Amino acid sequence: MPRIAKGAIPSPNIWNTPQIYELENRAVDPEGAADAAMRALRPWDGGTVLDIGCGTGYHLPGLATTASSVIGVEPHSDLALLARRRCAGLANVTVHAAAAQDLPVPDASVDVAVARWAYFFGPGCEPGLKELSRVVRRGGAAFVLDLDATRGPFGRWFSRTVPTYSAGEVESFWVRQGWQRRPLDLRMAFERRSDLEAVLRIEFAPEVAEQAIAETSGLELFYPNVLRWRHY
Repeated sequence: MPRIAKGAIPSPNIWNTPQIYELENRAVDPEGAADAAMRALRPWDGGTVLDIGCGTGYHLPGLATTASSVIGVEPHSDLALLARRRCAGLANVTVHAAAAQDLPVPDASVDVAVARWAYFFGPGCEPGLKELSRVVRRGGAAFVLDLDATRGPFGRWFSRTVPTYSAGEVESFWVRQGWQRRPLDLRMAFERRSDLEAVLRIEFAPEVAEQAIAETSGLELFYPNVLRWRHY
């Protein structure tokens, strides 16, 4: 049985089906728009980058190409193990099994922290934000990439799957915390129709997923996101 770090928020898509989530990672943002937007605000060349909720480590090798040091943190021990295996040949990558609320890194040691679709969903993530304030050094930045549930079919399908989610409350939370935002028009592009359908089935409730499949033609999906950030 995997060990789950205390306080971790379950992520049913990748925790239950990491192989299918790998297909999603490959499909998301083929143009690299999210990374470009973050780098324009605070580059990480030669710095220390912290990937919070790194999963199987999909983004760690890319970060390691320009950062001097990359630290992946993942609360699900089995996923953290896969991340370590993925990065076994990269001397500047370290992976820890830990939670966003208890980051195993020293004070003021991180230049850029990134969380992609992990933990920082608004109200309730204050302990993680406190940890960011502890570990990100002066002149550094933190980025949170998340789905924009107010836009497009993807947002509508998400809202039907998680009816308790309030985009307005989430937005108000981040405004109060002093973070900035920018909408990102990302897309998913798949090689096979079966992969697209499999991803929709791990992202949405069964009846919503089948409707999403019926509404989607071809191999692409519009994936509206919000990039949030704070400089320290």
